[in-house]
Amino acid sequence: MTTSIFSPAQCLGYLAVVLGVAAFLQKSDRRQKILVASESLVYVPHFWLLGVPTAAANALTTAVRTSLSLRMRAAWLSVLFVALHICAGLCFAKTPSGWLTVIGSCVSTVAVFHTRGLTMRMMMLFSTGCWLVNNILSGSIGGVALESVIAIANRPYCRPNMNLLGDRKDIDKCIDEIDQLCRRTIGEQWCR
Repeated sequence: MTTSIFSPAQCLGYLAVVLGVAAFLQKSDRRQKILVASESLVYVPHFWLLGVPTAAANALTTAVRTSLSLRMRAAWLSVLFVALHICAGLCFAKTPSGWLTVIGSCVSTVAVFHTRGLTMRMMMLFSTGCWLVNNILSGSIGGVALESVIAIANRPYCRPNMNLLGDRKDIDKCIDEIDQLCRRTIGEQWCR
């Protein structure tokens, strides 16, 4: 759906950009999760107004999931939320691209409940790739901006303390690994 760059839907997307960038600048996993939950709540009406109900449903589930992950890390919760994301896909996804947010949300669900630190952030980066493609296809200006910034900002986090100049080969290898994972998971045409 095409909308004006200043439509209510797009303005909500711009607010999500601010929250999302703030989230991924956090060193504290707790603060990051609070901001991701807030960003996800803003995304619910954003995607609904853009006519992308699968993304809206997954954003709502993500907001609840991320909030609960602050206090609980139970395996059964991750299974519940993966099931909810899949149900959202079954109810709303009409095309293969509609499943991108489901895949990304399932991966990030496992990340927030079962991992910490670098592993969590790398899994969230993969989820970012899925959402980036969804946002391009749905016309979400703020969503494309946010996921692009997150992807670029988090690429050097393949291992702690990487130096952009001294570790260039390792960074390139890390990016290639992410790209290969992307190709295996969501297909050749959606990756760099």
